[in-house]
Amino acid sequence: MLSRVIAVSASSLKSTAPLGAGLIQASRSLHTSSPSLAPVPALPEGGKVRHGFVPEELFQLLYPKTGATGPYMLGTGLSIWLLSKELYVINHETIAAITIGTVLVLAVKKYGQSIASAIDKIEDDKVALIEEVKNEYMACYVDAIEEEKKEQWRVEGRSMLFDAKRNNVSMLLETNYRERLHHANHEVKRRLDYQLALQHLKVRMEKEHMVNWVEKNVVGSITAQQEQESIAKCISDLNVLAKNIKAKATA
Repeated sequence: MLSRVIAVSASSLKSTAPLGAGLIQASRSLHTSSPSLAPVPALPEGGKVRHGFVPEELFQLLYPKTGATGPYMLGTGLSIWLLSKELYVINHETIAAITIGTVLVLAVKKYGQSIASAIDKIEDDKVALIEEVKNEYMACYVDAIEEEKKEQWRVEGRSMLFDAKRNNVSMLLETNYRERLHHANHEVKRRLDYQLALQHLKVRMEKEHMVNWVEKNVVGSITAQQEQESIAKCISDLNVLAKNIKAKATA
């Protein structure tokens, strides 16, 4: 019980008093190694004691050699030896210490259980809060791990996306090349068609000019007598043709 009270008092002293802060800073300055981020294990519970302050291990150590009364005789003899040699002198401070000790023992006997329960409840609340915070952090870390796995999966699929984009760019370049090639082919064919049409036009114009020239010269070379003879010949041919048609019709 006393050990718990002393531990709680020490922790409150460290958190509030400047002296406690100085002691903590001094103790930290003695550590030269890098701080570890591993979780600190819980402190072990203290061993059993007798009479409020004598460790049980001392009795167990002396039992094989001195028996059951050995530790008590050792304490009694040591006290008598200190008093007989006047290494310890009883004065008013001793009486005050005995009085204070008696008051502390009575207070512990009367209020120790309730105080211990309250301290245990406070410690349990602190542990529960720490566990809750730990669980929240663990849940956050699990979610972060899942997100990291998803990101890694997306990164693995990014190579496929890049391949598809490269293929799309290659297809686009090929399409542009073929469009330019088709445009060049169309322009060359159009120019060749223009040259071919120009040559056809030239040949047609030459033919028409030649026909007109020949016709003009032929018409110019026919005299009036030849024209009258040609007309008379045509009329006679028409009369003969008409007689033949009438003869066929009457037959």
